[in-house]
Amino acid sequence: MENLEHELWIVQAINAIFGPAVAAFLRAIGRPVPDPSHVIPNHLGIILLIIVALTVLCLFVRSRLSVENPGKLQIVLEDVIVGLNSLLEQWVGPTGRQYLPLVGTVGIFILICNLSGFVPGLMAPTSNVNVPLGCAISVWVYYHIQGIRVQGIVAYLKHFAVPPGSPVAMAPLMLIIETISHTARVMSLTLRLFGNIFAEELVILILASLVPFFVPLPMMALGLLTSSLQAFIFMVLTMSYLGGAVATDHADEAHH
Repeated sequence: MENLEHELWIVQAINAIFGPAVAAFLRAIGRPVPDPSHVIPNHLGIILLIIVALTVLCLFVRSRLSVENPGKLQIVLEDVIVGLNSLLEQWVGPTGRQYLPLVGTVGIFILICNLSGFVPGLMAPTSNVNVPLGCAISVWVYYHIQGIRVQGIVAYLKHFAVPPGSPVAMAPLMLIIETISHTARVMSLTLRLFGNIFAEELVILILASLVPFFVPLPMMALGLLTSSLQAFIFMVLTMSYLGGAVATDHADEAHH
């Protein structure tokens, strides 16, 4: 699929500035570099721009934070944080707020990546399968680490072998099933996000090439909704996986 896309002009500029240094680093660690002038692909170039833009925005907002006289942007962000904290408490439990940095960062990153495809001259990095896969692996590793941290390694492994309501005799089979189920979550998160964003960009591109101007607009409007919805779904699934990982037997009994 990467062969079907042309290098964006802004990524060409990034390669012109950082390409030689990146190519030298890759050679130093033994990675082949076929073309040093195009070493940074489109999706990584756009991700770099998004990271820089978000960093600048966060520094700007931080410099203007005020308790006595909050600005409109601060009020909106506070409402978003309140909403996310409410969802975290609902899906994870009373300790859910401590996971806000990870969940919020993943949600904002995916949302901006999805929406960047509607900016002329840019693309949606999430339309490249490597980006959703990286997000999915990050979430997968994180919730397992948190599960081990909260429950301990023995109790967490027991959670796989003997889920609530499962007889101990079924432990070997349940361990295999649970391992496959948790591993499949990476594929599920990846393909859901990648499939929707890639298909959305492809349809808009085809419509724009066949009948330009106004005909692609309805699809673009639908794409805005889909992009936001996919970011939200990714966040909710992350909360759900975290809730299952950090849940203790006491919490499960209280829930039932």
